[in-house]
Amino acid sequence: MRSRHANLGHEPVTVRARELKVWEALNLALDEAMAADEAVFILGEDVGLYGGSYRVTQGLYAKYGEWRVRDTPISENSFTGLGVGAALVGGRPIVEIMTVNFALLALDAIINMAAKLRYMSGGQFTVPLVVRMPGGVARQLAAQHSQRLEHTLLNVPGLRVVVPGTPQDSYWQLTQAIECDDPVIVLEHELLYNDSGPFDAEAEPLPLHAAAVRREGRDLTLIAWHRMVGVALEAAETLAGEGIEAEVIDLRSLRPLDLPVLVKSVEKTHHALVVEEDCRFAGAGAEIAASLHEAAFGALDAPVERVAGLDVPTPYNGLLEQASIPDAGAVVGTALRILTPRV
Repeated sequence: MRSRHANLGHEPVTVRARELKVWEALNLALDEAMAADEAVFILGEDVGLYGGSYRVTQGLYAKYGEWRVRDTPISENSFTGLGVGAALVGGRPIVEIMTVNFALLALDAIINMAAKLRYMSGGQFTVPLVVRMPGGVARQLAAQHSQRLEHTLLNVPGLRVVVPGTPQDSYWQLTQAIECDDPVIVLEHELLYNDSGPFDAEAEPLPLHAAAVRREGRDLTLIAWHRMVGVALEAAETLAGEGIEAEVIDLRSLRPLDLPVLVKSVEKTHHALVVEEDCRFAGAGAEIAASLHEAAFGALDAPVERVAGLDVPTPYNGLLEQASIPDAGAVVGTALRILTPRV
């Protein structure tokens, strides 16, 4: 375990400006939830004295004490299972798994317990559990620390899976996840924590699972989440220079999927391209494409296409790592191919 003294005594984030970083927005959501409800508590590796690997729990140990901000051993299935048990008896636990790669060790607690117990008890039990997981391709963390496990978690009935990518959404969706009576997986991206963006604590939140249109367009729908929203927006700017107006949709949630927003967009643009960082084979993009083909086949002028990560373990080498995930150039090239009339 790393040193447990870096953030001792630091205060939780307070709203002092119209912009926050993603980690600050998450920290604020945790602080407000813990202040409002004593049943809310946090457990995970280095969440206490150290303040979290990405500063998300900074200051909360000093404010709420070790009973409600609990450092755990390196035993993901055990402390996630503890969270399930606490949720069953009235707690509202927030489990932080240090990286989504370690969630593989906790899948028994997440899939066999958290996701199924409400159904198996005929609704007699609820499982108001939040599991936060940082993940994604960061910077040269190599194959075992760069995974995206959307494909694994999306296949589990009983789980809700959200993917906030902005400070505002991080605050809204974590707050809503804590209030939800179902288990919610909050997938965060490691390279977004220090991204800054507009924040308004008084704004009316979008529903937990609503998608958001980040850029209006008429010619092509780009569908993305997490870091790939930024890639899609960059590609849309380039396409605009070619006279092509792309609509960019940030999914914000992967289970359930806000299909009506996607269908409405495709009915306008008649073309769709899914941009995902995860590997292409059996990924979330495949489900999105299939759902759109089923729901909006008559509106499509071409098949839904996908730009995705390569089907390889993420390389350690920096250049190879970047080559393994989509960039704006790949999105632009695929978009132009989709929109080029076929002779």
